Amino acid sequence: MAAESVENLLQRARGCMEQRDWDRARQIYLQALGLRADSADVHYGLATVCFQLRDLNSAAHHFREVTRLDPLRAGAYINLGAVYNLLDEIDEAVTALRRGIQLDSHRAEGYYNLGLVYRRKNQPELALQAYREAIRVNPRMADAHYNLGNLYMEKSEPSLAIPHYKSALELRPSWEKALRGLESAQAAIQAAELAAAGADAAGPRKIAAAPQHSSLDPERLVDPNIHSSLLTAMHKSTVEADGSARQFMELLEAEIEPAIKELSTCLLYPEGSVNELDQCVQKFENAINRMRTVQRSLQTSVEKVRTNGDRMLKV
Repeated sequence: MAAESVENLLQRARGCMEQRDWDRARQIYLQALGLRADSADVHYGLATVCFQLRDLNSAAHHFREVTRLDPLRAGAYINLGAVYNLLDEIDEAVTALRRGIQLDSHRAEGYYNLGLVYRRKNQPELALQAYREAIRVNPRMADAHYNLGNLYMEKSEPSLAIPHYKSALELRPSWEKALRGLESAQAAIQAAELAAAGADAAGPRKIAAAPQHSSLDPERLVDPNIHSSLLTAMHKSTVEADGSARQFMELLEAEIEPAIKELSTCLLYPEGSVNELDQCVQKFENAINRMRTVQRSLQTSVEKVRTNGDRMLKV
């Protein structure tokens, strides 16, 4: 009986891959490799199957063979870079991915994988550029939008993160990670707005210039016998406002900022348990509620200072 041709073996192996029968596909590819050890297509298929089986070292070996046998095949370099990244061979990953992009600059997955590698190299600006290129080539790459949102959150730029989280959700509705990222970015903006409002309330009040026809004497001295009760009230309200302002700023530093960072970490690295994320969300909500309470107290104290000041000017 004649031996089965390499072409028939490749066809059978691809059929097994469509059925996600990875073990059977590898057996057939190995049979084909015995007949044609110099076939780039056989090595490519075998590398793909080994990757699916999480045999990363074998996958890297066969993708390297493809690049040796077919040096212009961009996909082999891009896939090799992705495997190198998983094997923690970061510099090799960058080299392979750059070569793949050089051969074919229209493959969004090349830029996306390069973004993953730069992120691991702690080079966020280069990662941002890579993800932006991935979206330029393929605006419908939800993962690139999501990772861009995460990077902007790490850079404390939630306003830039929000559009990418929204794009990810438009492309992949009900994506839990993107939804939580969006909620985190919106909460960070809300916290910043509350902090700004509190700073404005605690800041010095601008008193409008008196009209020229005013009868107020600018050289008038405060008489303790006349103004004692007002002076006491003014001093008390000023002390209260100062205390509320200090409490507000301390709360921002001690609770709000740490809560935002913990929540962002849980959303960016969701490998932990759901309970841990729920605890981060609850901690953030509690901190926001306490900040609102302190803000109301601060606004009340500042209003007392203003009222007493107006009464002082009228006496």
